[in-house]
Amino acid sequence: MFTGIVEELGSVRHVLPGSRAGKIVIGASKVLEGTQIGDSIAVNGVCLTVVAMGEDEFTADVMPETLRKSSLGQLKTGDPVDLERAMAADGRFGGHIVSGHIDGVGRIKDVRPEQNARVVTIEAPASVLALIVEKGSIAIDGISLTVASVGATTFSVSIIPHTGEQTVLLRKRAGDMVNLENDIVGKYVQKLLAGGAANDAPVAGAGNARGGLTLEYLQENGF
Repeated sequence: MFTGIVEELGSVRHVLPGSRAGKIVIGASKVLEGTQIGDSIAVNGVCLTVVAMGEDEFTADVMPETLRKSSLGQLKTGDPVDLERAMAADGRFGGHIVSGHIDGVGRIKDVRPEQNARVVTIEAPASVLALIVEKGSIAIDGISLTVASVGATTFSVSIIPHTGEQTVLLRKRAGDMVNLENDIVGKYVQKLLAGGAANDAPVAGAGNARGGLTLEYLQENGF
């Protein structure tokens, strides 16, 4: 599990393609502290497993599913990337729950100044937009951000100077792709409301034979 608080900007050193997948070598320093083979590091929001390490770099496998569901396949040598180690049990929870499992890829529509901030508007798939709420949380390239507004096909976030300096987002331009991960709480609520409880087992008191929550149940219990 991650929190969406980027620890450092790494740099792509090599992309080693295979027939359908490949390996990626990332230059880094801070995220290597205390890291061992088999540990997880989020690269632009994608949870990858460290398979090799050097003094100032690590290597991770990139499987076909990762390439299909994220923007990692577009990375090239020299590109900066957001890096975060998996959260330590005694760490601060500075962002929100981020799993490192990408829900979809968005495309930057525009970036505009707003006093000391930059407002980034992103076009997103309908399946991702369905779970985005104003003032809710979303991870963009692994960055925990608050949603400023939501439209029919886009949403916007506001980036303060510190976040802009410490992450890749403001280094991108209109048309560039970004990895998107919805708030996991919203995904679970959506599944329960759709009657998709695990194994369709009954949920005591939920008032739904398939085990899902109902609007009536939520209203009766003060939601």
